[in-house]
Amino acid sequence: MFPKKYQAIVVSFLMSVIMVFIMTAVITVINTGFDNGFLLRWLKAFLVAWPIAFLIIVTVSKRVQGLAAKLCSKNA
Repeated sequence: MFPKKYQAIVVSFLMSVIMVFIMTAVITVINTGFDNGFLLRWLKAFLVAWPIAFLIIVTVSKRVQGLAAKLCSKNA
């Protein structure tokens, strides 16, 4: 598979694919319904949204992890 040094990119890729897959499907159904044209509309939405989501995750993931660590630093 891939060397360990690529783990952050692989996580970002997988997270963006899963999130965009689900979100675009749900939003497409809500906005336009589930009919014969659904798959094409969903695919178009997915292809637009996925690269944006991937770039955002790659760009901000370390900062978000740092913020989460600060917010969760107290022992319960």
